[in-house]
Amino acid sequence: MVCVAFKSTKPGSPWRKCLSVKLPYTIVSLCSSFQALICIIWLSISPPFQDLDTDSYPGKIIIQCNEGSDIWFYSMLGYLGLLAAVSLVLAFMVRTLPDSFNEAKYITFSMLVFCSVWISMIPAYLSTRGKNMVAVEIFAVMASSAGLLGCVFFPKCFIILFKSEMNRKADLLGKREN
Repeated sequence: MVCVAFKSTKPGSPWRKCLSVKLPYTIVSLCSSFQALICIIWLSISPPFQDLDTDSYPGKIIIQCNEGSDIWFYSMLGYLGLLAAVSLVLAFMVRTLPDSFNEAKYITFSMLVFCSVWISMIPAYLSTRGKNMVAVEIFAVMASSAGLLGCVFFPKCFIILFKSEMNRKADLLGKREN
């Protein structure tokens, strides 16, 4: 929304038509509906099921989740990756806005951390079996969450707790007192 707002300030900009309250709701609704459609198709065609792995460790039976249709499973993961990549690109585009909108810098770095964690998780996930797969998933979720929290919220908490003189309306609007 911030990107559209700044692009629409130029005279004769076609972005002015997109500047409405309905735009963010429409984008979120469409993207979520498409994700739900992919999941519904995947679960109706070939849902995940319990699978017994007797080959990985001789003498032991490992109960694991078989994703069902690999095509729909990876389509769902690919769509989530596409949404994360688009968010990273949009945050990167608006990182050079004026200082009062410098939150985009934090969002850009947090999305970079998020994408890096999940891209590095893919080979680790595909090369593990059994209970270690769950540990890899948990580590990826926790690392990406910590990256998002650390890059977006900790700078704000630092300003609120330790630099309270910067937490004023004049500083947020870019009006510095000399």
